[in-house]
Amino acid sequence: MKSPRKVAPSQNKAALRGFRLNSSSVALLLLIVFGVLTLAPRVQTWFSQRQAIFEAQNQLEQAKKDVAAMQIERKRWEDPAYIRAQARDRLYYVMPGEVSYLVMDAEGIDTSDISGTVGAKLSAEKNNAQISDKIYQTKNNWIDAVVETVVRAGLEQPAEPVSVEPSPKATD
Repeated sequence: MKSPRKVAPSQNKAALRGFRLNSSSVALLLLIVFGVLTLAPRVQTWFSQRQAIFEAQNQLEQAKKDVAAMQIERKRWEDPAYIRAQARDRLYYVMPGEVSYLVMDAEGIDTSDISGTVGAKLSAEKNNAQISDKIYQTKNNWIDAVVETVVRAGLEQPAEPVSVEPSPKATD
């Protein structure tokens, strides 16, 4: 193997002396730098516009898909059988002569039920409060309330039911 050839410092200087910059080379170099500086912002703008166009096209495609889905949904609502099915599922409506049975599952009690069952009691309790459009900060810590509830549930005895006897009516 040959080792790399070592160049004497005098030869480097000679090579640099042979490379001279004349005015046309400097002018060409300045013209190239000026062209790059002039075109760089426009190229950047072009790329950003291409990106914006791509995003707009994606949004347009998504909007077209949404419109198509909405048109399909609108067609469904033109069908009387679909309307009846939705009324049955969402509003618990039934046709005359039909009986509707509502099965209460693990999700809880239907508090909107006011038919005289437990739902009526819960609905009355729930609907007593006034609805406010203001935001308030709570005055207690919810973690402390949870801990207190667990401790009280384990330690306290249930209260005995209070029976109210009617008072005798006074005669005039």
